[in-house]
Amino acid sequence: MKITETRDATTARLEVAGDLEYGSTTDLVDAVAAQLRSGVQTVRLDLAGLTFCDSVGLSALLQMHRLTTAAGARLHLDNRPAHLDRVLELTGLLDYLTAESPEQSGLG
Repeated sequence: MKITETRDATTARLEVAGDLEYGSTTDLVDAVAAQLRSGVQTVRLDLAGLTFCDSVGLSALLQMHRLTTAAGARLHLDNRPAHLDRVLELTGLLDYLTAESPEQSGLG
């Protein structure tokens, strides 16, 4: 898996290319954690180049969601490929990982 990081003062963008699976998830989780430690408020994962995601990859997505939420930040899963949306839908995670926070929807 290849991760390309860019950021501004409040937003980090991580482009992911390759497989999110056992053996590659630690690098992505660590990259997100490092961005959160630097003070970003939004982490955008660009998943257009994602070719595969297994159960360990799903676990990593949940872990990154927990990390960003605990930091008071927001995680966005941008440009999700259809195969990832299918897996997220089947596991019941699509709405959980992609729903707007109450603040963003104007309800908070």
